[in-house]
Amino acid sequence: MTSSNDIRATFLDYFARTGHQVVESSPLVPRNDPTLMFANSGMVQFKNVFTGAERRPYSTATTAQKCVRAGGKHNDLDNVGYTARHHTFFEMLGNFSFGNYFKEQAIEHAWTLLTRDFSLPKDKLLVTVYSEDEEAPVFWKKIAGISDSRIIRIPTSDNFWRMGDTGPCGPCSEIFYDHGDKIWGGPPGSPDENGDRFIEIWNLVFMQFLEEPAGTRNPLPRPSIDTGMGLERFAAILQGVHDNYDTDTLRALILASADATGQGADGEFRISHRVVADHLRAGSFLIADGVLPSNEGRGYVLRRILRRAMRHAHMMGAKEPLLYRLFPALERQMGVAYPELGRAGALITETLRLEEQKFRGLLERGLGLLAEETARLADKETLPGAIAFKLYDTYGFPLDLTQDALRGEGRAVDLDGFNAAMAEQKTRARAAWAGTGEAATETLWFDIKERTGTSEFLGYDTEQAEGELLAVVTGGVEAISAGPGAEVSVVLNQTPFYAESGGQVGDAGVITGPDGLRIAIQDTQKKLGLFIHSGVVEAGHPRPGQAVVATVDHTRRSAIRAHHSATHLLHEALRRKLGTHVAQKGSLNAPDRLRFDVSHNKPMEPAELAWVEAEVNARIRENAEVSTRLMTPEAAVAEGAMALFGEKYGEEVRVVSMGRDGERAFSVELCGGTHVRRTGDIGLFRIVSEGGVAAGVRRVEAVTGEAALALIDDSMAQLREAAAVLKVNPADLPGRIATLLEERRKLERDVGELRKKLATGGAAAEVEEIGGLRVALRDLGDTPAKDLRGIAEAILKAGSADVVVLASNEGGKASIVAGLAEAAKGRADAPSLVRAAAAAVGGKGGGGKPEMAQAGGPDGERLADALAAVRAALAMG
Repeated sequence: MTSSNDIRATFLDYFARTGHQVVESSPLVPRNDPTLMFANSGMVQFKNVFTGAERRPYSTATTAQKCVRAGGKHNDLDNVGYTARHHTFFEMLGNFSFGNYFKEQAIEHAWTLLTRDFSLPKDKLLVTVYSEDEEAPVFWKKIAGISDSRIIRIPTSDNFWRMGDTGPCGPCSEIFYDHGDKIWGGPPGSPDENGDRFIEIWNLVFMQFLEEPAGTRNPLPRPSIDTGMGLERFAAILQGVHDNYDTDTLRALILASADATGQGADGEFRISHRVVADHLRAGSFLIADGVLPSNEGRGYVLRRILRRAMRHAHMMGAKEPLLYRLFPALERQMGVAYPELGRAGALITETLRLEEQKFRGLLERGLGLLAEETARLADKETLPGAIAFKLYDTYGFPLDLTQDALRGEGRAVDLDGFNAAMAEQKTRARAAWAGTGEAATETLWFDIKERTGTSEFLGYDTEQAEGELLAVVTGGVEAISAGPGAEVSVVLNQTPFYAESGGQVGDAGVITGPDGLRIAIQDTQKKLGLFIHSGVVEAGHPRPGQAVVATVDHTRRSAIRAHHSATHLLHEALRRKLGTHVAQKGSLNAPDRLRFDVSHNKPMEPAELAWVEAEVNARIRENAEVSTRLMTPEAAVAEGAMALFGEKYGEEVRVVSMGRDGERAFSVELCGGTHVRRTGDIGLFRIVSEGGVAAGVRRVEAVTGEAALALIDDSMAQLREAAAVLKVNPADLPGRIATLLEERRKLERDVGELRKKLATGGAAAEVEEIGGLRVALRDLGDTPAKDLRGIAEAILKAGSADVVVLASNEGGKASIVAGLAEAAKGRADAPSLVRAAAAAVGGKGGGGKPEMAQAGGPDGERLADALAAVRAALAMG
């Protein structure tokens, strides 16, 4: 038997031998087509090559492309398990020519590969062509020798392919395999074409026209080729089966499901095994490509897929989570062709296990409620929409899961009633939003979210992606367009820009689009699940509906990531040094710095800060991988993860682990932000300051990476400059500074002594008599205030004065000291004298003891007035 792996290899090898570049499958999440939820064909990753927006170093290519059809306009979920050929996940084999070869060579490749390399009987094949294509039939006759009776002309759009309303387009030629008259059905274009006798196995698209906006169609200057062959369908033919689920890969997964559940592969639960097999593939590949279960966007589609499989596992009596136990069987089948399964194996199994574990309780309660409700209904009576909505809203049951559960009973769901209940809930939510005070001024965001749905964040895996521009807001109102210079806030359906949250600042960058559109994005915020990109239109006119490219400022994002990851290491280092009472109370992770507030009731010692800094840098040098897992908040905390201050956690959280500590990670925290891939990417960590910001809260400010290097460079420059001024080597600077400080202290002592001698040397000549007392009033210029008291005591000790009042002007501020000898006690009062002097220089108060007091004021230029005020006070006695 020719295995699916053999078919894939033979296909790729053939085209590699004929000069085609073998290109790896692109991720299931398209980065270059915002209109698609998932990659659904091989040409998706080459869309920009076909349109000319991108150039690659090859002009022909071949791929085995992972595809998912389970959301948006391509949704096969409801039929999976019940038909022979519907899948959520499938592989598309294809060959492509970007202006290299065209119809004749494409037909030759297809015919040669099918009839020679795969040995299909020629008489089992027939083809369709577009009725207006006169070239393809000629080439089919010439190359394959096919008769006119086996070349079927199709006049409908089924055989004319379009990329969109405008853009490249062209006729198709489809190749069909005839399973024989034992199976009902007619050839394509006949009344019985929906039967299973004739199965399409390969579609050749001849991309030869450009559809213009005005509805005109012109020839492309470089016609191209895009083909697609479904691997599962083709494997069924080569393996002699009529049902895709009987092919080797899917059959192996079905048998693994049967073995794990103890239910026969082809018995009562045949459909359930098929659902489990298909959904295991889809779920595992989506998780490997970065999609995680959530209640929005792609994550919601993944959750619907997984929960549908989990319901069927429940139906088969599985008492414990099933899907994660089947993953090894999938990896054995497809891991060689798609090594990402192995790389993401731990994440896949953990996500599958946790999702099923979580859903199991909800499922039992939901199915119980459903059973109670259907018991009240007549046989095959439609389930009221309000009940279906309650299952969705309260128990997390998607509508299609309820429909699938009722399918076996022959029941439908009242969709009108479901939609009415949904609309009523939105009305209530809107009323609640409008009633939240200042938020009422921003109801436009509610309107936009209600119309467009939430934004999907792609920025964990990429810094550039295409998105559809859903709304333009300028001047506080929605606009149909905006011009250059306008300040705008724009919403995209998907974005790599991180919106400010959890202390991490929002991303900046640029959004570009058609006709030279360029918006410089300065900040990204989140409201109601919408990512709001705020900036200035530099060129062009942004309009809703445009396909744009959102590019994050890589340098800025890298710096933010480094600071954010360093915050996690800092948090754990502080806890280990200061104690487990340390908990985060706030943070800021910006491009140029981090700020981290923690609970701690006293200043940190320099030695403690040095230890913490060294510990963080040691973890950085480990260059350990930073891993992310998806868990419930409860499970994460139970495993030791720390929840961050101010975060609001949903049903799942991202658990970020970094550093090594024996068998455990050094730091484990709940965090939705972006992080470095390895701790070494942080580069370097330096603490800038530590201080108090509130009672029991200390703030550490630090820098990493380039900012830390800049800090060191600045410090070294200042060190070298200081050393040059002092004419020493930088290494000798501390000793030289200590010497200079000691010399300064000695000089200050000497100056003080000289001032005393100068102040007391002419004491007798400068004493005046006021009210019968000998009084020394002196303006000592810029003498430091700290020296005034000693000088006053020296004058009094000399015995030449009964009252001494000294004033000085130090740095523009006045200082006054008054001292009394024994002879003046009872006749004068030092505090009263300095208060009178202080009032003259703009000061208030002053005081001390009756024999010695000191005061001051802001106006050091009025010392004469201060001394005059003292004379007046003494004269009044």
